[in-house]
This record gives sequence, structure tokens and C-alpha cells, in this order.
Amino acid sequence: MLQSYLPVIVFASLGLVVGTLFTLLNGVLGPKKPNRVKSEAYECGLPSEVSKTFRFGVSFYMIAMLFILFDIEVVFLYPVGVILNAADSVFLLVEVLIFVALLAVAYIYVWRKGALDWK
Repeated sequence: MLQSYLPVIVFASLGLVVGTLFTLLNGVLGPKKPNRVKSEAYECGLPSEVSKTFRFGVSFYMIAMLFILFDIEVVFLYPVGVILNAADSVFLLVEVLIFVALLAVAYIYVWRKGALDWK
């Protein structure tokens, strides 16, 4: 019974040891004289003095949503490619081609509507 839990116990103890070790190393090797700039969080290059009313444009969110949508659809193609490699099915191939065609039509529609234009 204990043998089935042995990998979990080893993995959990290894994670605990590494986490403790990194925390201790941060205390030893970390900055000793923190100032105002070093204490602030780093936010991908944006200046930290951005006002509270700073807002991203709608085009940023539109492109982000479209990226996630098309990215997830492409991820669904990978398992089908693995299955298609092992199976000699014409039906599956036609089904994948229809899916890719619909994906291309949706991409062309979004492109023609101007949703990918950065404004």
C-alpha cells in the first residue's frame, strides 16, 4: 500500500525542500537595502506611476479574445492529427478539412470586419 504512495511522498517532500531552500536563499542573497523603486512590483515595462484611470483600448481585448479563440481551435487539431496518423479513415480526413475550412472562413470574416486592425 505504501509503495503506491511513495512517488507522491517523494514529490511532495522534494517540493517542500526546494521551496524552503529558495526562500532561505532569497533571504541570504536578496537585496539588503530596498528602496522605493525596488519595493514596487514590476509590471511588464509599464511605468509604475500610471494613473488609476489608465484604461486599455477595446482593440487590445478584441485581439486577445480572438487569439484565445483561434488558438484553442488549433489546439484541437493536434489530437486529431495523432489519430489521423494511426487511422486510415477518409471520413476523419474530410471532417478535419471541413473544420479547417470553417476556421479559415471565420478568420477571413474577422479580418474583413477589421477586428484585427490595431486602432
